[in-house]
Amino acid sequence: MAETVAADAPGDSSLHSSEGAVAVADSGVVEVAFRGERSGRAPLTWGQRAIWHAVLRTAPNDHYFNLGRVLPLGSRGRTVAVPAALAAIGALMARHEALRTKLVGDGGGAEQSLSADGTLPVTLVAAPHADAASRLADDLLDGLSGTRFDYTGEWPLRVALVTVDGLVTHAVLALCHLAADGHGAEVLVRDLRLLALRGSAGRPPATNPLDLAREQHGERGTRRGAAALDHWERGYRSTPPTMFPTAVAEPRSPRFWTGRIVSAAMARAVGAVAAAHRVSGSTVLLAASAALVAASGGHRTAAVMPIVGNRTSPALRDLVSTLSQDGLFVLDPGEAGADARFTDLLPDAYRTALRAYRASGYDPVEWDRLGERMRQERGTEVHPYCCFNDMRLVDRQGPAGPAPTREELAGARGTTRFDFPATQDRVACRYCLHITELGPALAVTLTADTAYLPPDAIRGHLYAMEHLIVESATGDAPYLGELPELLRRPWGEERS
Repeated sequence: MAETVAADAPGDSSLHSSEGAVAVADSGVVEVAFRGERSGRAPLTWGQRAIWHAVLRTAPNDHYFNLGRVLPLGSRGRTVAVPAALAAIGALMARHEALRTKLVGDGGGAEQSLSADGTLPVTLVAAPHADAASRLADDLLDGLSGTRFDYTGEWPLRVALVTVDGLVTHAVLALCHLAADGHGAEVLVRDLRLLALRGSAGRPPATNPLDLAREQHGERGTRRGAAALDHWERGYRSTPPTMFPTAVAEPRSPRFWTGRIVSAAMARAVGAVAAAHRVSGSTVLLAASAALVAASGGHRTAAVMPIVGNRTSPALRDLVSTLSQDGLFVLDPGEAGADARFTDLLPDAYRTALRAYRASGYDPVEWDRLGERMRQERGTEVHPYCCFNDMRLVDRQGPAGPAPTREELAGARGTTRFDFPATQDRVACRYCLHITELGPALAVTLTADTAYLPPDAIRGHLYAMEHLIVESATGDAPYLGELPELLRRPWGEERS
């Protein structure tokens, strides 16, 4: 049976219940009480609506959207007692209104409801030593993140604490995507660390999801959203209805496969190409993805939907919410011609990406209406089904000094690894590219519908992207006319 404890203050050495002080066991479930400043109800923010629509399209496999983080708390000689960690969790719940928010209603009419107080179940698990604690934290992360949330009945945060000799070594967090995007998850990790180690996380966030929703659904927000959708309409009219229109194979079971390439060479090359052409590394990756998508389908133009953080305002920098929405990036390799090199696309790609980022805030309900209007006009569904998500918080440039040589990059390519780490039954897209960092390497994953991109095509896209960017870093960027052949090569089969 879970005990209920109230966290008086972050860093406080004791926890209390209605019967007085209580001892906290090494393992079990503790209900941590929390109290915020207010309650309320509002429509979903645009970002919440966007992810909610994706959840509805993906259910019951919507655990795909869950965010997981492991926070080490026992390093560098610091120690955190269990009561202090539980107090910090209670303070975290009080600090961020998104964590005290549940859905009310269902389907397209769902709204958000903020509660002032409640209790959060926190799992305590004891490990025999530090190495076991690290492995246990990873296992708990998989378990907490691998189950879909009850959006109306469960708080959007799950927490487990791993202990060794009565001290917390790791906090494990699983977040519902309705409450936070990747940036918001990092804010939570930062704040929990500060609350556990120092007892304070500083000033509270400047705004919150409830007030943001009211602003977005007001007159000013409506005008801003309409301007963004004008950009989408122009893009829709200049591109094919979808990037992968025709099934080319029998779908596998499970239908969606995730391929992953881990490449130190690509990490070094992206920074070198970005610096040489005065664009961002994210632009290099986005342009490479779009150029390969166009070549794969024989399209003159490519439409890719980058996931945009939408945190340009200082008031939104520390907000825990899901602000990310899709942008529409349109690239026209056909205008450049087959004799142009990949790097010739980068100046226009940079400008086009900026336009896509500026037009990434809008009401998804109005976006759906635009899509229906386009469907009626063109006689077919209009949707790229092609998305790009650079999940790195910092777009790093290459190290200072000369660009890497061909020999250095060739040596780094020798360490490239490829695998298929995951499969799923249902994803609401056909091509989903994700960029993360893994030590000094880039980890690029492509989750794709195997009816449109069989496993060999997934492998081909990822190895072709590495080749395209690495060769561009040496000053020998491939010609656009070469891209279809690059996609067909049997890349890396001997190493996978």
